[in-house]
Amino acid sequence: MATPALEIRNLQAWYGESHVLHGVDMLVQPGEVVTLLGRNGAGRTSTLRAIMDLTGARKGSIRINGQETIAMPTHRIAHLGVGYCPEERGIFSSLSCEENLLLPPVLKTGTQGMPIDEIYAMFPNLAERKNSQGTRLSGGEQQMLAVARILRTGAKLLLLDEISEGLAPVIVQALARMIVMLREKGYTVVMVEQNFRFAAPLADRFYVMEHGRIALEFGAAELEARMPVLNQLLGV
Repeated sequence: MATPALEIRNLQAWYGESHVLHGVDMLVQPGEVVTLLGRNGAGRTSTLRAIMDLTGARKGSIRINGQETIAMPTHRIAHLGVGYCPEERGIFSSLSCEENLLLPPVLKTGTQGMPIDEIYAMFPNLAERKNSQGTRLSGGEQQMLAVARILRTGAKLLLLDEISEGLAPVIVQALARMIVMLREKGYTVVMVEQNFRFAAPLADRFYVMEHGRIALEFGAAELEARMPVLNQLLGV
């Protein structure tokens, strides 16, 4: 059996005094697309942030490609080949689209980042806007750039937080095509998504979170059978 890309055991996390994750268990195999579902405040974003050591205190076990990371600082975790795309995107507004793509360092994994021409093939919008300033890009283009920038680092485990939120349907479709392409290229993707219709056809497996815990885990084949429970848990 291959070493899991991500293995979380009994993860507890805090923001200051606030205890936000209460024993999260999660397993993600290399090349899988896994979606974290749940209502706002269920702990999905906190789980991604805890993987990157961006919460306060954290306890338990988080293994990335078999390596324990619970005591590691954020920059060392990133160098294991992890890319985190937060909801706020974090585009450098004073730089052009292409300068944003040329900025990230290559990680110490020895995996080269995706070449610029391959990124432009995946995101034709960015090729057209490569000389545009970051602030001149639309919300959808900024989102594409935020993901593309991670791919430049050589990260193979991608943590994507609400990438479809508030975007036009045509952009959401482009992001869906991107997820399919990334899976074909062997990337491992963990997505936090509110947009159930976006996530449903893309994911191999789903975890549903409630009150800082995993309430349900199931594979794509079980999706239809699980819909009554999902309606109850998510209101979808």
